[in-house]
Amino acid sequence: MKHLSVVNKYFWKYRWRFFLGIFFVIASNYFAVLAPQVTGFVIDKVQQHLPGYKSKNVVVKNDPLVDKFIHWISSLNLSFENIIALCGIILLLLALIRGIFMFFMRQTIIVMSRHIEYDQKNEVYLHYQKLDTQFFKTHDTGDLMSRMAEDVSRVRMYTGPAIMYLTNLVAVIVMCSFYMWHKNPELTIWALAPLPLLAITIYFVNNIINKKSERIQALLSDLTTNAQQSYSGIRVIKSYVQEKAMLKFFDKNSEEYKNNALGLAKLEAVYFPAMALIIGISILLTIYKGGMLHIAGKIEFGDIAAFIMYITMMTFPVSAIGWVASMIQRAAASQKRLNEFLQTVPTIQNPPIPAKKKIDGEIRFDHVDFIYPHTGIHALKDFNLSIHKGQKIAIIGRTGSGKSTVAQLLLRMYDPQKGMITVDSTDIKQMELNNLRNQISYVPQDVFLFSDSIANNIKFGLEKNAEGDYRKAAR
Repeated sequence: MKHLSVVNKYFWKYRWRFFLGIFFVIASNYFAVLAPQVTGFVIDKVQQHLPGYKSKNVVVKNDPLVDKFIHWISSLNLSFENIIALCGIILLLLALIRGIFMFFMRQTIIVMSRHIEYDQKNEVYLHYQKLDTQFFKTHDTGDLMSRMAEDVSRVRMYTGPAIMYLTNLVAVIVMCSFYMWHKNPELTIWALAPLPLLAITIYFVNNIINKKSERIQALLSDLTTNAQQSYSGIRVIKSYVQEKAMLKFFDKNSEEYKNNALGLAKLEAVYFPAMALIIGISILLTIYKGGMLHIAGKIEFGDIAAFIMYITMMTFPVSAIGWVASMIQRAAASQKRLNEFLQTVPTIQNPPIPAKKKIDGEIRFDHVDFIYPHTGIHALKDFNLSIHKGQKIAIIGRTGSGKSTVAQLLLRMYDPQKGMITVDSTDIKQMELNNLRNQISYVPQDVFLFSDSIANNIKFGLEKNAEGDYRKAAR
């Protein structure tokens, strides 16, 4: 859970939606727990209307709002049929009010989670833009794509549905338990006796779910990386007639992912029915002990019916504990992966006080040494170069002699291990990165086209007011 504390800043950002959503959850459940009390009153009225009924003088305890409603009905001196009809209208009204609050509950909490998802994706994408070339050389593209898509989506399930259902669970259990205890503490103890067993089951199963979820997430990342590399290298695969080999490799990864996902699904398939069984035992205990208490003249039939309705109301929220816990565990695993990425500090950064200046064109490489970190290739050794303002030069040499490295070092795609590179007598490490790169034209030897029009590919990086310039470049 400590990994998910990072998203608290988003809860604070959308605090009004968050707190309103919590209020709507509580309000919807308040009107829901009133319905069993009205139903209990109706059942007692029906029982009293039966021939041969003998009152046991049991004091029925209800919510003050329900007591006022019962007192109001009694003061009207209505017939039995009219009382039942009026109670039916009240039950429909309670359901309508609850439905309205549930609508607003989703419109606040779920919409908030979509805003958080949007912000998180922007945060991840912005961090991608800040990272240096070395980071992308050492990380698989498929893994990076999985973090932005799959991991952020899993975190959204925590900030939206998990928060909503968890709040709903707490509200239902607290309210139902309170009104059950208010009616009869002894029957409440019997009805809730199986719940500790449920809590123990959830505790042990959730640990297994967490481990399986982390494993599945890692396998999905590997699967995405494998697919991305196959798409990118399809020409090489076809040239060397390796389609079957790649299919076999992908099938092996996919099979492992499927087996782990099925293992988790089987666990959850046993888990949820087991919880339903425990709830069923609770209802049986309620009927048994409630019947004994009614015979003893301590509660009415309406109270037993209300207890059964309260247990039934708790069935879905309690059975959803495993689902919510699973969502939270998966979100924690995903947020952990996101945190590891977001805490990665780029090696190429702006200095504390970056220099911004217009470049005149005086460039100097002074005893520069550079070794590529990811390969260990010594590209430049004690390299010296001076280029005067307005001078045109060409650097030639065999493949791997360091020609492209010179251009990349000038743009600060990498920093040399030794030596200094200056522009107009200013160390480029002291210059603002965007200011430096915006004034240098660089055509890389690795060709890449975006999936867009030719015009938009040519205009890439141009200011909006330079629309006409791209046409000249295209001629």
